[in-house]
Amino acid sequence: MPLPPVARGRYRPRVLSRSRLVLLALAAVLVLGLPVSAAGSAHAPVAPTRHPMDQPRTEHRMERTPRSVLAQMSLAQRVGQLFMVGTPADRVDRAARAQVRRHHVGNVMLTGRSYGGVREPARVSRAIRAEVGPDSTDGVRLFVATDQEGGQVRVLQGRGFSDIPTALVQGTWEPSRLRRAATTWAGQLRRAGVNVNLAPVMDTVPSQRAARHNPPIGRYDREFGYSTRVVARHGVAFLRGMADGRVVPAVKHFPGLGRVRANTDTTAGVTDHVTTRHDPYLAPFAAAVDAGAPFVMMSTAIYEHLDPKRPAAFSPFVVQTMLRGDLGFRGVVISDDLARARQVARFTPAARALRFIGAGGDVVLAVDPDPVPAMVAAVLDRARTSDPFRAKVDAAALRVLRAKQAHGLL
Repeated sequence: MPLPPVARGRYRPRVLSRSRLVLLALAAVLVLGLPVSAAGSAHAPVAPTRHPMDQPRTEHRMERTPRSVLAQMSLAQRVGQLFMVGTPADRVDRAARAQVRRHHVGNVMLTGRSYGGVREPARVSRAIRAEVGPDSTDGVRLFVATDQEGGQVRVLQGRGFSDIPTALVQGTWEPSRLRRAATTWAGQLRRAGVNVNLAPVMDTVPSQRAARHNPPIGRYDREFGYSTRVVARHGVAFLRGMADGRVVPAVKHFPGLGRVRANTDTTAGVTDHVTTRHDPYLAPFAAAVDAGAPFVMMSTAIYEHLDPKRPAAFSPFVVQTMLRGDLGFRGVVISDDLARARQVARFTPAARALRFIGAGGDVVLAVDPDPVPAMVAAVLDRARTSDPFRAKVDAAALRVLRAKQAHGLL
């Protein structure tokens, strides 16, 4: 409400006592919600004059901004937001639950296969989400992810889940049809307690013949088609459908696995010999970023013409110069699996996490919970002893919290 104007010529300055200043400061708290100290300073908070439970819920939600949550989190809780731990989709894994509670891990992934319909993964998700609290994640809720692309890559199956065809079949549909179908699939995931789908695949395989020699993508028909135009158009339709259904899509595997000849999950030394910085095969990823993709998953292959010495997930050039710089991506960068993948087995678990976050990554995906304690400990120790690394941890945690705020998880 505006204050009445002071009559011209009648204004006399008043010297306010300290007690008067305190009262005015407290009034500011009640009327405007301004943080003040007992001395009237606008910097230090004072105790609320009403019991917290008496405050309207909308006020509480306004206070829980990503920056305010980050500021009140311990360093261990910030680090925990940078990890996604795997748990079987059909049973509650004690190790995964313990890591949310003890190591403050802020995200989980349902792995393997579940054939019991919606109720089975919903029970697993509910049990792990029960570990969220002030001491574990500062009350910030979990991203619960899975792989639900279609075809052979469907973690969740059974009653309540559609028989999703392969991406190659999806690529023959009209984009509008695919978007509607993806919205339906997203609704099924939400009923199972899942709010992140590690899909769509934006990798382009050059041809049907090339697909036979491309184990990670082409062999399983995970590509939407054999041209970047089809992949971009249908991949964007898929991610928009997921978003319509209130599930976070994660496009993968930047900067592309469509032209490699081995699978990073099962083989070491997987190298792409053709992709360049401004390669036409990056077009689907650019289209996804332009469409507002909130997550991008990094490949762990080595790209000879980009960074011949490091897997893409560990390369500042690929993560920061290309993805964040050239493509302008501002969302969450998640790794491909850094727990079991043979491609990264030559690095210790600690080195995998440190290299990924050091390169500018945000969320370490570990489908196996066993190496996670060592990974978390290494990141926490480095953040305590290195100011530049701690700044990267804070920046990554803030990006994760912003993504969670967008989906009502703060």
